[in-house]
Amino acid sequence: MTRATTVRAVLAAAVLLVSALITLTMSPRLGLDLQGGTRMVLQAKDSDTAKADRESTDRTLEVLRQRIDSLGVAEPTLTRSGEDRIIVELPDVQDPRKAAEVIGRTAQLSFHAVQGPGTQDKGPATQDKGPATQDNGPGAQDNDRADGKTDDRADGGPTLADEQGRSLDLGPARLSGAGVKDATAVFDAQQGAGWTVSLDFHKKAGQDWTRLTGEAACHPVQDERRRVAIVLDQQIISSPQVSPSVGCGVGLPSGSTQITGSFSADEARELALLIKGGALPLPVEIVEQRTVGPTLGAAAIDASARAALIGAAATALFITVVYRLFGALAAVALAAYGLISYAALVALGVTLTLPGLAGFVLAIGMAVDANVLVFERAREEYAQRPGRTLRSSLTAGFRGAWSAVADSNVTTLIAAGLLFFLGSGPVKGFGVTLAIGVIASMFSALVIARALTEIASGARFVNDYRGVNGIASPGRVRTWLTRRNPQLMRSPRRWLLISTALIAVAVLGIVVRGVNLGVEFTGGRLVEYSTSRPVDVERARSALADAGFGDAEVTTAGAGDLSVRTGKLDDDGEQVLRAALAEEGGKTTKIRDELIGPSLGDELRRNALIALGIAVLVQLAYLAIRFRWTFALASVGALVHDVIILVGAFAWLGRTVDGIFLAALLTVIGYSVNDSVVVFDRLRELWAKARRTPVGTIANQAVLQTVPRTVNTGMGALFILTALAVLGGDSLADFALALLIGICVGTYSSVLTAVPAALVLERSSKAPPPARKRAPSRRSGSRTARRDPLDNGARV
Repeated sequence: MTRATTVRAVLAAAVLLVSALITLTMSPRLGLDLQGGTRMVLQAKDSDTAKADRESTDRTLEVLRQRIDSLGVAEPTLTRSGEDRIIVELPDVQDPRKAAEVIGRTAQLSFHAVQGPGTQDKGPATQDKGPATQDNGPGAQDNDRADGKTDDRADGGPTLADEQGRSLDLGPARLSGAGVKDATAVFDAQQGAGWTVSLDFHKKAGQDWTRLTGEAACHPVQDERRRVAIVLDQQIISSPQVSPSVGCGVGLPSGSTQITGSFSADEARELALLIKGGALPLPVEIVEQRTVGPTLGAAAIDASARAALIGAAATALFITVVYRLFGALAAVALAAYGLISYAALVALGVTLTLPGLAGFVLAIGMAVDANVLVFERAREEYAQRPGRTLRSSLTAGFRGAWSAVADSNVTTLIAAGLLFFLGSGPVKGFGVTLAIGVIASMFSALVIARALTEIASGARFVNDYRGVNGIASPGRVRTWLTRRNPQLMRSPRRWLLISTALIAVAVLGIVVRGVNLGVEFTGGRLVEYSTSRPVDVERARSALADAGFGDAEVTTAGAGDLSVRTGKLDDDGEQVLRAALAEEGGKTTKIRDELIGPSLGDELRRNALIALGIAVLVQLAYLAIRFRWTFALASVGALVHDVIILVGAFAWLGRTVDGIFLAALLTVIGYSVNDSVVVFDRLRELWAKARRTPVGTIANQAVLQTVPRTVNTGMGALFILTALAVLGGDSLADFALALLIGICVGTYSSVLTAVPAALVLERSSKAPPPARKRAPSRRSGSRTARRDPLDNGARV
């Protein structure tokens, strides 16, 4: 065993040991779509006194954190996204109405003088107790809150309904919630006031508060003008009377102000929360809301685990049959890849989402790619020089396949980076897991698999019985192609006409059937329900129409579940909709809920187009640097060909095009360029060795040499994707279907679209053939090349 092999083996053992330790001692961080819960995206808006920038959004985030903590949600997550958005994740919260109610009261808190009764009552009065502000003394009575508001009056003050539902004319805001320093619920047992709310203001705001209450104290007791209205989100949350003990013009000092009344403990805490938490620097709007039931997430994890195990087993069996002993060792390296990539996800604290889980499973199939490239190249090296040793053929295979492995993985990393930076929500998780999977697959192939195969190639049994190793024989596909030698590139324009016809069929589907954009791109609400009794779609549509939801789109989802898609629908409307379905289907459980605002839908749709445009340009730039411009343009042409056909296929099938589809589309782009890179890398190498040979002949030879690799790597991915499509459930069905179509089309286009296009472009190119790479320089004084360690130099 050489020193390099020993180093690789020790490095592989160390990494596997650390990965196993991490796997056994740390738990993965599951996203809300896997563990269940609610995710909201809040858009901060400019106010009269503050601009929605990074600093003010951060202050708003902290205030919202205090509000959400009061809900008792376990481990809520709040993060700022960009300059003016806040992402709120609430694990295990299935009914977001309470959270939306607390978060949604987000307008700036303000304090107003009451100028008198409104022109008309907004609701019937109730005989309850009214709150009062006091100077540490007993207060007056409390009221129940009621909703009601009117437009601002001409003098600038609003007319709003108080807690009893009666209209009050209010003056302009005298101070805002930003001046509130603290508001706490306190039980006053000494003076018998019960639960009260104590207010404390910052210095200047405290002076304004003293002035406001001093002016109110100048009016008679029980006069409406002696009240002070506390307004949040255009609702009066409290309008206490100033205590009779407060003199005119004196007012209440900041630290000794209390709102008293017959509050319960919960009412006092909620009022304190609204006053303190209502001091938002900026108003916010819920532009996205997603809710996933815990059963759906658990089912997705189980389905993905089954798909991963079955798909990985089928892939391992396939490469073992094709490459025999070395294929079995590659399967061992594949298992090591799964352990390493999983440990990396856990150690880095990556949130594992449903698309991310699918990316993890998909990367298992793609991890075979590097091993297939190496083994196919080693087969070629052994066939060209039958007298060389098994180890030297294997070493030459690793060396010759390196450029193709590097280029193909870089293109996939570009797609993963675009998913992360331009994707939204769970799609980002797919980009992260895909990138980690690519890096881990390179390590497993170039370090672990190489160490295992080099150790095996040194065994006498493997060298004596070379049919066992999988490299000594060229393989059935390669043998058949060598014997038949089909001239695929004799007429490149024929293949381009076929590709053009496929594009025309796809475009026809887009025009005739239209693209079914998901709620993520159009805005609106999509809710999935599970009913205790089967409900026919037509009956469900009729029931919803009778309930006032005539524009609702009802389809089946999963095993008898119902999917309802509407335009604008708030949480109260969703409750009415659910009740209408319950009349037909009995107990109705919400298992999935997505709410996307129209502005965010427009933005996501625009970002999707930007992501596709950037993907094409970045791949073009990279390929132009690494290859000839003709090769780069042909690869990008094949890439666009794949995108159009995939979108057209989904249009003909009536499948939904959403963020998950975008993730699949960008992955197909990376895969398509990956295949094209392998073909053009071989074309460049062969052309450099035979510069006087017609490029068409060289291209045909390059295609025939790389077809076994293309077929074998495609089969590895297809096993995984088929398992995902069959076993992954509805959550992953469209994702797997898009990738299945994309990989089949990408495999075709990388050979029969990209290469013919490059040949047509080469006819108008004046660039000379690529130069042959120089052999590595030898040390001065050295007359012979370094021999293989197992070669003693003897010849007969």
